[in-house]
Amino acid sequence: MLAFRYIAIHYIKYFLIILVALVLFMVGFDYMGNVSKLSKSANLLVIYLVYKSFFAIDMLLPLSLVFGMISTKIFLIRSNALVSFFSLGYSRVDVLKPFVVVSTIIIILFISLHSWSSFARADEFSNNIRKNAQYLNPTHDLFFAYKGKYVYFSELLPLQEKALGIRVFSVNENSLQEVLVAKSAVYRDDSWFIKKADLIKKPNDLSFASQGISVAQEKNLRILEGFRPKILDQVYEGKVNFTIKDAIDAIILLDEQNINTENIKSALYKIFIYPFFVPCLIVIIFFFVPMSVRFLNVSLFSFGAILATLLIWGVLFTLIELSNNKTISSEAGVITPIVILFFIALRQWYKYRYATS
Repeated sequence: MLAFRYIAIHYIKYFLIILVALVLFMVGFDYMGNVSKLSKSANLLVIYLVYKSFFAIDMLLPLSLVFGMISTKIFLIRSNALVSFFSLGYSRVDVLKPFVVVSTIIIILFISLHSWSSFARADEFSNNIRKNAQYLNPTHDLFFAYKGKYVYFSELLPLQEKALGIRVFSVNENSLQEVLVAKSAVYRDDSWFIKKADLIKKPNDLSFASQGISVAQEKNLRILEGFRPKILDQVYEGKVNFTIKDAIDAIILLDEQNINTENIKSALYKIFIYPFFVPCLIVIIFFFVPMSVRFLNVSLFSFGAILATLLIWGVLFTLIELSNNKTISSEAGVITPIVILFFIALRQWYKYRYATS
C-alpha cells in the first residue's frame, strides 16, 4: 500500500506537469499563429483560449498519461526506489499497478467530460470564434429526409433552438402530395413547434376537371419529434464532435430511418474505446525498462519510448480520421487496434506477473 501511494503520487505529479506544459505550448503556438485573425474583444479572446485549452486537453491528455509513466519510471530508477521495492519483495506487477489504476481512473473521468458540450465541441467553437467572432454559428440551407418526408430549413439557430424558412415536402409513390411552408419553428417539448403555416396540397388528379391546388392555413403544428437542434446541426453538417448524449440519440433516430450512422459510431468509439490505448501502452512500455540505471541509457530509452508512443498515437489518430471519413469501418479503425494493444499488454502482464527483476 505504501509503494502504491508513493508511486501514484509521483505519477500524478509528473502527469500534471507534462499535461500543463503541452497544453500551454499548443495553445500558445496556436495563439501566435492566429492572433491577427482574432476579435479585439477581450471576452471573445478569453473564451477562444479556454476552448482551445479544452481541445488541447482532449488531444494531449492520453499522451500525457504515457509520458508521465515514462518520467515516473525514470525517476524511480535514478533514485534507486525501484531497486528498493524489488528488494522488499514487490514484483514488477506490484510496481505497475499504480500506473494502470491511476491512468484508468483518469481515462474514465476524461470520457465523462465528453458529456459536456463545451468540451466535446471545443475545437468547433474556437474555430467559429476565430472565423466569425461567435462560438456557435447558424447552419444554412439544411435539407434532409425524416420519416418519409423531406425537410428544408433555410437557417438553423442551434443556440436559440430556432429554425427559419421551413419547408416540409410530403411525397407518396414518388409524387409530391403537399408542401408545408412556415416562416419559423422553435424546439419545444422534444419536437419542433410551428405557430402558423400554409399547407399547399396538390390534387391526385391533374386533369382539367380537378379543383386544382389548394392552400390552407394551419396553426400550432408539431414536426420532427426527437430531432434536437444539436443533433440536426451535427449530423447534417457532417460534424463528428458529438457529446455522448447527442451521439446516442442520433444513432437511435437515424437507425429507425435506415440512414448510415458509421461516422457517429466512429465518434462514440473514439470517446469510449480509443482512450484505453493508454493503460495498454503503459503496460507494454513498462516491462521494457530495466530496474537499474546501470543497465539503462536513460536518454536513449526516453527518446525511444517517446518516439514509440507518438508513432502509435499517430497511427491511431490516422485510423480514427479514416473512420470518420468512412474510408474504413469504425470497427477496423478504432476497435481493432485497441484490442490488439490489449492482448499484447495482457501477454506482457502474465509473462512478468511474478518477476521481481
